[in-house]
Amino acid sequence: MFPQGARPAPRGPYGPPRHTPPHWRPPRRKSSAGVIVGGLLGLGAFVFAVLIVGAALANNTRDYEADSPVSRPDGPRGTAEPDGPRGTTDPGDPARPAVRLDRSLKNNTLYQIGALPKTRCAAGSANIYNSGQLKALIMKTGLCMGRAWKPRLEQAGIAFTPPKYAIVARSGRGACGDFPMRGSIVPYYCPSNMTIYASTSAMASGRGDQRGYGDLVSWHGGIIGMMAHEYGHHVQQLSGLSQTRWEQSRRASSESQRLAISRRFELQANCLSGMFMRSVSGTYPIPAARRQNLFYFFSNVGDWPGYPRDHGSPKNSGAWFRQGWQRQQAYQCNTWSVGSSTVS
Repeated sequence: MFPQGARPAPRGPYGPPRHTPPHWRPPRRKSSAGVIVGGLLGLGAFVFAVLIVGAALANNTRDYEADSPVSRPDGPRGTAEPDGPRGTTDPGDPARPAVRLDRSLKNNTLYQIGALPKTRCAAGSANIYNSGQLKALIMKTGLCMGRAWKPRLEQAGIAFTPPKYAIVARSGRGACGDFPMRGSIVPYYCPSNMTIYASTSAMASGRGDQRGYGDLVSWHGGIIGMMAHEYGHHVQQLSGLSQTRWEQSRRASSESQRLAISRRFELQANCLSGMFMRSVSGTYPIPAARRQNLFYFFSNVGDWPGYPRDHGSPKNSGAWFRQGWQRQQAYQCNTWSVGSSTVS
């Protein structure tokens, strides 16, 4: 675990505010900070499956190399939400049936996209403590994320709207409020305008009593893995997982239930991050030692004592990132069909 010190270890990924509906807007205020918002090429589309992720996620990281029993059983698949032809369906071609999407949590269309293609993404030698270099790397790897996710999502039939980026050196304010949040260092995805917000200095060096991610892993792959988590939230938004999760959270009868829903949502994004990082591992590159850096990094972020339990324990944070990295299939990221101990 991250060594204890005078300042707490990084919490994250963490985005404001908790249980934010997809079209939520923060209160207006007079002051504002300038930000640079960059559009990225992106992706979108999906197909469904039922999965049972086995007990390997419940084991500690030393035992995680063993195969976990995962199956896609036939039989009832729940209620699919009709969504008509989207994006990749040519209305002039009568031989191609309309695509119907399942936006549910357990049987979402996303789970049928398979593995991401091997994607070229040479990261170079950016210094995370240099704001300009880190921002350039975030934007560059964001394009890689689009190249990885886009073809698989489009094959499943969902039209894509690309995410935007608001990356600043220190702090700013956007559609979901301040970034980073007061007392926080982490990037976040705002569903209301599909934008990823981040402060380069906060992520790398920390802010206030929060240590930076650089204290965990000074190699840039740690922060890019975190940005891939935020891109995972964009994938969840496009697939309908975000909206369905919000509706379920709104119907929850207790704060405990809402936190449990939040943990499944966030740990799923960790798994999607693992899928992406594996897809670029050959060219990024991510050799064995760097892979261990990533596993260590994700096993040392999450819910810490004294904070809300809305992202999952550090142990489960690392386990779900590994799940995406090792299993590589989207259906292996179905956090909604597993026991509570693996998403605690």
